[in-house]
Amino acid sequence: MFLFRRGTARVTPAQARRRTTEGEAVLLDVRERSEWDAGHAPGAVHLPLSRLLAGADLPPAARRGPLVVICRSGRRSRQATELLTARGVEAVDVKGGMSAWAAAGLPVLDARGDGGRTA
Repeated sequence: MFLFRRGTARVTPAQARRRTTEGEAVLLDVRERSEWDAGHAPGAVHLPLSRLLAGADLPPAARRGPLVVICRSGRRSRQATELLTARGVEAVDVKGGMSAWAAAGLPVLDARGDGGRTA
């Protein structure tokens, strides 16, 4: 069973990885393109917070289920989660963002699919 609470619920990087690799949710990365290109989680969908704030629709791949939202440190993902839940989307954000993700030893890929770094 996968339960999301409305509002600003948060998950750890390990919880985010499990929920997104088991198909329960989609990982949405809201960092800017240069950050995404430097390193992102495998299987993540990209939509910068700046575009989301401008009213952009979710990419089709992010519409198939609840969202786990990630950024570099957790500030932008929390803001995106608040915006998305106000739009009626089930979403939680990742505590500590990609910095915590990488520190936990979880995989990071660059734009070429090689080992990336968080930016």
